[in-house]
Amino acid sequence: MAAFSLEPCKNFLQMIPPPCLGAPPDAPLRSDQMQTDKEMPQAIIMNNNTVNGHIISTTIGGKNGETKQIISYMAERVVGNGSFGIVFQAKCLETGETVAIKKVLQDRRYKNRELQLLRLMDHPNVISLKHCFFSTTSNDELFLNLVMEYVPETMHGILKHYNSIHQRLPLIYVKLYTYQIFRGLAYMHTVPQVCHRDLKPQNLLVDPLTHQVKICDFGSAKVLVKGEANISYICSRYYRAPELIFGATEYTTSIDIWSAGCILAELLLGQPLFPGENAVDQLVEIIKILGTPTREEIRCMNPNYLDFRFPHIKARPWHKIFHKRMPPEAIDLASRLLQYSPSLRCTALEAMTHPFFDELREPNVRPFQMVVHYPIYSTLNKS
Repeated sequence: MAAFSLEPCKNFLQMIPPPCLGAPPDAPLRSDQMQTDKEMPQAIIMNNNTVNGHIISTTIGGKNGETKQIISYMAERVVGNGSFGIVFQAKCLETGETVAIKKVLQDRRYKNRELQLLRLMDHPNVISLKHCFFSTTSNDELFLNLVMEYVPETMHGILKHYNSIHQRLPLIYVKLYTYQIFRGLAYMHTVPQVCHRDLKPQNLLVDPLTHQVKICDFGSAKVLVKGEANISYICSRYYRAPELIFGATEYTTSIDIWSAGCILAELLLGQPLFPGENAVDQLVEIIKILGTPTREEIRCMNPNYLDFRFPHIKARPWHKIFHKRMPPEAIDLASRLLQYSPSLRCTALEAMTHPFFDELREPNVRPFQMVVHYPIYSTLNKS
């Protein structure tokens, strides 16, 4: 295939909106906009930190006649950090249970959207919130602490492990893991109508003993309302749907489906399908495989770009992207998820019924028994 070039279109670089330009930021939730924080304890912990061995005590219960309980956590190690704050592993001293605590800076004027959404959801493939509490620092900064179930591995870690030993993830794992991703999305997109908006391997937790997958990190998630504008500079680059790159502000939960398609392809390939170095290059990587979007596809993504002239690139056949022994059902599912037109992407529920997952539905075979004998996790935490 001929190399993709930006030369045929000198203004190509100008087509990508700069971060947050032209896309109104998601409005924060005022304290009167959503349900009252009935479970939020009144007491605020002073000078809370996450140093290993530090003990954090808080009060839970006390609402609607419940007995108040003091519960203490010992911080053990930081397992994630970023602009949002930090996530650390802790142990409940009363029960011995290991939990994950996400600590985020809280604006006193607003409610925390992630907290509200976690309270809406209850599903085996979505991380569960146990309870929450506030803490402050000596500078009077207020932090919200979300106490969640602890799951020891991420899909990113599993992929990294397999790459380190120069192997591909066994196909049965790909089926089992992606099926659970779609199961979680099918719930999120229909019951609470939540769009995750940052689905990626780092935000998919995997229990190495049960192989259960849980979608986590709802810091970018939102209930999408038809006709309401949303920020377009959302979702990690490799997994960002093309309509977001085009600056669309009225998108749907199909942006999660695109992300799931990218994850499926990455599990099959062992590396990201669209490894763009920046927003423009991300679109270039997509066009290299899907070809130049048609006028109708552009209209579906963002009609403001209908008059823009793109260099003409032919689509690359999907079977040439994967190795020769790749099952045709896997290739077909990837092609149905990774469509330019958001409405043409299959839904999460439709993806679950795809023939690619038929092996998981065989009446005399239990998928978890099929994978338990693979020695995949024995060295996972050593690499």
